[in-house]
Amino acid sequence: MPSPLIEKMIETHGYPVVEEDTLDDFLASNEECVLFFTENPERFPESNDVAMILPELVKEYGHRFAAAVVGQKSQRQLQSRYSFTEWPSLVFLREGQYLGTVSRVQNWTDYIVQINTILQSQPQPAPGLGVPVVSA
Repeated sequence: MPSPLIEKMIETHGYPVVEEDTLDDFLASNEECVLFFTENPERFPESNDVAMILPELVKEYGHRFAAAVVGQKSQRQLQSRYSFTEWPSLVFLREGQYLGTVSRVQNWTDYIVQINTILQSQPQPAPGLGVPVVSA
């Protein structure tokens, strides 16, 4: 369950909550976007800090990317799609393709440096988790 602070961010900024079955529609309607993975804010209280930072990042970049919050029931399934290991995480995508991830709370300058690098990069295959499949 999202915290009251995350709920307030969603309400105030009109960020959609996407689940595994609605993510593709969100990606199709936004050229560049960021997905906010909060996991359980009680276990990962930094998620509340990122809830305060994310709207400022969206504003800093002139609303270049659309933001969405990943719903609680899809956090772990979608985490495996993007292969990050720390919470909270911001996953950046362009035309539905993976650009990069910023995890945990950062200082403002580090956010800007990392996001600039991510936004200047070319889409790449999502890292994914699991064992690579090798044919015999």
